[in-house]
Amino acid sequence: MRALFRWLSEYWTILRRPSVHYSLGFLTLGGFIAGIIFWGGFNTALEATNTEQFCISCHEMRDNVYVELQDTIHYSNRSGVRATCPDCHVPHQWTDKIARKMQASKEVWGKIFGTINTRDKFLEKRRELAEHEWARLKANDSLECRNCHGFDFMDFTKQSARARQMHSTALGSGQATCIDCHKGIAHRLPDMHGVPGW
Repeated sequence: MRALFRWLSEYWTILRRPSVHYSLGFLTLGGFIAGIIFWGGFNTALEATNTEQFCISCHEMRDNVYVELQDTIHYSNRSGVRATCPDCHVPHQWTDKIARKMQASKEVWGKIFGTINTRDKFLEKRRELAEHEWARLKANDSLECRNCHGFDFMDFTKQSARARQMHSTALGSGQATCIDCHKGIAHRLPDMHGVPGW
């Protein structure tokens, strides 16, 4: 016990008045360890907030859009492959994911202040919320859709005539992106009254 106390006392003396060499070594080692702890904690928090359980932990999502998702092919289908909230609403690449998480902080603000905390408030803001999401998907060329759906792997012969024609045109022109035609694919459309083409 006395040896341990002496060692701790010497160690404390070194920490209190380190030489230049110890100081640089401790700074380097301490910075490295702090970096690992920060990165591990940050990444753990990032992944914890990137799950469907987290998304539907607030009743605004659980009682509105999640209920609608359960009636779609993205939730239940013959192959058993299911899309979760982050699959469609959070980019997979790290830098894009961070940007989307920063955007989501505004959504947390809305949660705190009850912007859409009732069904009526949600329906009132639904079109605005949908338009933001459509614009985001349009801007990134429906990247989240393309993570699972790729023109290169589509068997056009198994599609309906209309889908085959539209997908062939989109593939050939490169002009359209998934969200241009597939609004309302996983959630109900808002009231589109007054929007040209609807």
